[in-house]
Amino acid sequence: MQVFKFGGASIKNASAVRNMAELVRKHSNDRLLVVVSAMGKTTNSLEEVYSLSLKNRDFDQNILDLKHYHLSILDGLPLSANDDILNEVENIFDQIRKDLSHGSNIIDSRELYDKIVSKGEMLSSKIVHAYLRDTGLDCHWIDASNFISTDKTFKEAKINWEKTQEVIADRLPEKLGNGIVLTQGFIGGTDDGRYTTLGREGSDFTAAIFARCLKADSVTIWKDVSGVLNADPKVIPDAIKFDSLNYHEAAEMTYYGASVIHPKTIKPLANLNIPLLVKSFENPEESGTCINHMEMEKVVPSIIFKENQSLISFKVRDFTFINENNLSIIFHLLDQLNIKINMMQNSAISFSICIDNQEEKIKELLQSLRNDFEIYYNTNLKLITVKNYDQQTIDQVCNNQDILLEQKTRHNFQIVVASH
Repeated sequence: MQVFKFGGASIKNASAVRNMAELVRKHSNDRLLVVVSAMGKTTNSLEEVYSLSLKNRDFDQNILDLKHYHLSILDGLPLSANDDILNEVENIFDQIRKDLSHGSNIIDSRELYDKIVSKGEMLSSKIVHAYLRDTGLDCHWIDASNFISTDKTFKEAKINWEKTQEVIADRLPEKLGNGIVLTQGFIGGTDDGRYTTLGREGSDFTAAIFARCLKADSVTIWKDVSGVLNADPKVIPDAIKFDSLNYHEAAEMTYYGASVIHPKTIKPLANLNIPLLVKSFENPEESGTCINHMEMEKVVPSIIFKENQSLISFKVRDFTFINENNLSIIFHLLDQLNIKINMMQNSAISFSICIDNQEEKIKELLQSLRNDFEIYYNTNLKLITVKNYDQQTIDQVCNNQDILLEQKTRHNFQIVVASH
């Protein structure tokens, strides 16, 4: 069987949905599970609604605009049972308003975030399901939260693999034998029925979870690029496409910030040697990139840009050296706050980390450690990583940069720079 994942760009309007449906139709005789993200920039829009609600600001127009966007896609997909899907869309938006009005009753604002933002995938999956059914495909809609079991780490939930494996293996094979199964990316659920999300852009990870639990033959991620490139073509115009990559190389690229694949996607596939294909939904006949256990000899340098970074430096107050005890205090809190370090470096009297600029978490981190350390930090930075570097590529990325931190290892070169 196969797992297909379609991101927001691949279903951003009616034309894109029709193109996606055609790709699915070509494989409708296979056992196929389809994962869809929210349409277009819906997740961003829902994040804005959530943010406005926390600030007690009016968000009615934002919701109305988002509703009109989804209705415009439905208008471009004339359906025979249009009233049914219109009612479902209306009900989802009613639920968003209801959740926001009761938001103050939820102690953890992250839980409210997951309830609101997960509605994007619900909307897209309902609309796509209605269209696939209307075109004559046997298609079964399922709620991913009933299959992917997680803890209550809202916004970046951790998978209960044992329970998830049990539920998926028990309940899905029969459905897959009777048609296509369609579900949402990005979404999980707790034992007591609460929605969780798996981290931003987590739909790739969803596809990998289902593939692992079903022992799929392959996973295909349909993107608006021709495959995995060695750099962002918007920044590096002569970026090169990889025809193939091994799991190790792909995993490192995602860890350092390559946005084409979610970082958690590789491990569950590599463990079972399930190939991951990254292909263009605009040019599906092209080969794309295949990620598997292949041996790689010489690899061209990859340039990875990670925006919206913060650089934090912790300096001991009493002129002693940074030691293991100092580091353990910092790392313990980073673990508690679920903050991932993108780059770190220490000197005799200070320890510096580059992390994603998450304002709430950084504020809590600084408040908790301000009595132990003298702290300096910068925001609005960019982390540039060159994997498998050569001197020419290093010179290229360092040109005209205001470098705050630099590090070179055997295979990787990294700099933290001020964003221009």
